[in-house]
Amino acid sequence: MNAKPKVITRVQTGVRIEKRLLKVLKVVAEHKDISLGDLLEGIVLHAFEGKTAFGEDTLAMIADMKKLFGLDLTAADSHALLESELD
Repeated sequence: MNAKPKVITRVQTGVRIEKRLLKVLKVVAEHKDISLGDLLEGIVLHAFEGKTAFGEDTLAMIADMKKLFGLDLTAADSHALLESELD
């Protein structure tokens, strides 16, 4: 069920993201053999439609990577994050 390819324009952005979250995302992108940007686009497009971007196997791998990198953040934390003064 692949969609017909669409021509798009991508822009470079300077997005800041939590360090451990980025580590997990990089592993997932590597596992799926896609770029980090492609992974993020896929996650966002799925979220915009109220769908999960990952199957059970990938979610299990993400859970393992979260443990490995000490990522204890949840969706409930998403609007209550404060940057350390060391950043």
